[in-house]
Amino acid sequence: MIEETIKITEKILLTLIGIATVFATCQEIYFLILQQKVQLADLLLLFIYTEVLGMVAIFYKSRRIPILLPLFIAITALSRMIILQGKGSDPQNLLYEAGAVLLLAIACFIVTHKNVSEAEDFDLNSDKKNRVNSENA
Repeated sequence: MIEETIKITEKILLTLIGIATVFATCQEIYFLILQQKVQLADLLLLFIYTEVLGMVAIFYKSRRIPILLPLFIAITALSRMIILQGKGSDPQNLLYEAGAVLLLAIACFIVTHKNVSEAEDFDLNSDKKNRVNSENA
């Protein structure tokens, strides 16, 4: 009963997140058309919306969220924030934000490398087990 309620609530919230993201995307595109000007910060915001929609779609299909997607969204959001602050911002803040981007990029590298090495280990081990089992049979 509780598990089913959680699943239903999860689906409702994901649907609302998807609808809100599509609405925000349409709203941003509308403002871009009115301004007749596109800046890098606008493109990064649209990219964030696209990544959120992709994350919702992946969760609907696999019931999991790959850790890389939120990391990419965070990198993009920090990059957008750095761009929006402009040249008048405190250099110390810029260093902190750039450091955060670097840490997130390192995390992406580690997660990607870890997943690749785990997949290789899994494939090699399962292949060896299958060969040993087939030879013994």
